[in-house]
Amino acid sequence: MFVITLTYKAPLEQVDEHLGGHVAWLDRNYAAGLFLASGRQVPRTGGVILSGGSRATVEAAVAQDPFAVAGVADYQIVEFTATKTAAGLEKLAEV
Repeated sequence: MFVITLTYKAPLEQVDEHLGGHVAWLDRNYAAGLFLASGRQVPRTGGVILSGGSRATVEAAVAQDPFAVAGVADYQIVEFTATKTAAGLEKLAEV
């Protein structure tokens, strides 16, 4: 499992120019079963995505994000093994 953090490196006005494409990109990756949760950081300095899949698949997806293509965000991809989860999230745990 992966935690992907996005950090904006451009003014929000520039980020917002690509927001529609970014949301469509998120939707495609949810539909493909890759993304599990996502949202804005507070304050709005970037975003966070929880993802399944392989590192190669995650890296390929990130490279296609319109924010990445436009150069308005930097990304950090952290892999972890979920060994405990809250009730209802058991399917996320890896053995």
